[in-house]
Amino acid sequence: MELLPTIWFIAIAVLWTGYLFLEGFDLGVGMLMKLFARNDTERRVLLNTIGPVWDGNEVWLLTAGGATFAAFPLWYASLFSALYLPLLLVLVALIFRAVAFEYRGKVDSDRWRNGWDWAIALGSFFAAFGVGAALALTTTGLPLDANGDRDGGPFAWFNGYAVLGGLAVVVFALVHALAFLALKSDGEVRHRARAAFVRWVPLAALPMLAWSVAVQLIAGKPWTWALAAVAVCAVAAAWWLASRGREGRPFMALALFIAAAAASIFGAAYPVVLPSTLDPAFNLTVANASSSDYTLGLMSIVAAFGLPLVIAYQAWTYWVFRRRVSTDVIPAAHGFLPAIASKVLAGADGAAAGDAGKAGR
Repeated sequence: MELLPTIWFIAIAVLWTGYLFLEGFDLGVGMLMKLFARNDTERRVLLNTIGPVWDGNEVWLLTAGGATFAAFPLWYASLFSALYLPLLLVLVALIFRAVAFEYRGKVDSDRWRNGWDWAIALGSFFAAFGVGAALALTTTGLPLDANGDRDGGPFAWFNGYAVLGGLAVVVFALVHALAFLALKSDGEVRHRARAAFVRWVPLAALPMLAWSVAVQLIAGKPWTWALAAVAVCAVAAAWWLASRGREGRPFMALALFIAAAAASIFGAAYPVVLPSTLDPAFNLTVANASSSDYTLGLMSIVAAFGLPLVIAYQAWTYWVFRRRVSTDVIPAAHGFLPAIASKVLAGADGAAAGDAGKAGR
């Protein structure tokens, strides 16, 4: 067994799990802007629950991609080139989503806000679906030749596993967002979110469990089957706790669910990092796709210092913004005047006042 490549395979699996857990609920909140919120005030409550943390959550995506590039350059090259179109869609979706967060409140117009609400909802959906499809394909396989190049056209990646993975992340993000809103909001939004979570979480867990079982049937091991069973128990516990009015514990039970499900999937795939559906001899593994031991050793030293700092800072952010958000603390909607326009108007008012003074003399 290659020690350093194995350590970095585990690290990348942990980074993707962290992304699914943290970014999962804020992607879900974005989709719920159109599926759950009933008016503009409730939509602003939803935005305020994730406002301080959503951009920090995306760091996990960048770190997972960067770690893959540095630790397993052949894995990165084959995956990102084979999935060029869906990953480009993810990038565009995240850009539109980020811009929408910033621009939504700049104009006091229902039409303006509605357009950016759709940008947030659709951007969140396509980002979640694209990431889920990519992760599903990296654990079930792509049509790769001996050079690691995609065999077929630009949509050769599109298959049932891609749809299953995309659907699994989308519906998980939705119920994860409901659990988060029950924990982070107050009033009507809180109670409706908890009731919706109890209603939908058993069904929403099925695609993720189906993905896990599919990978187990391909290359499962006894301990990864056990982890899949833990995931089933975790989602059952989340439903049971939420049905009894709990909010924090169901959210943490979902954390255990995604951790166990992701560990069962990545664990079953190991040591293959990207299977080839053309010939198993073309599989990329932790041994033949990794960087040199020197590179991995240097990365390990940097990660040992940097990763705890990132985690500590993000934990501190969540602690600072831990209070619930309700419609009572949302001010009335108002327009936004850029600073430069304010200065221009102030200058114009000053000039008008000066002219009036001269006229009075």
